[in-house]
Amino acid sequence: MEEQDVREHAEALCAALVAGDIERVTEDFSKELRQNLGEVLALLPLPSNEATVDSIDRGGGSGYTVVLRLVGETDEVLIQTRWKARDGRTTIVEASHLSKTMTAAQSGEAEGAGEETI
Repeated sequence: MEEQDVREHAEALCAALVAGDIERVTEDFSKELRQNLGEVLALLPLPSNEATVDSIDRGGGSGYTVVLRLVGETDEVLIQTRWKARDGRTTIVEASHLSKTMTAAQSGEAEGAGEETI
């Protein structure tokens, strides 16, 4: 599994989020993430108006850590995803919330940076 392959899958995931194609969004999810699909989807601002790959880092093992920046109607979130090769496929094996900012807040205050892992 090469970084370019991971980037292509992550960018396709972003495009699917903006298009509202949840079936395509979940295509690269591991079996475990699919079994907890409601919890994973709850991390995502749906519908998403914008979705981009913020960063890709080679982890200490065989996988990559990809941070996605997702902008919804009322908030912007950073989701950290962990990608590994599973059965010859580039697969998301973990997703966690890095931060959430309310975009509709008039006061300009950002809402907490919490972490939630699934």
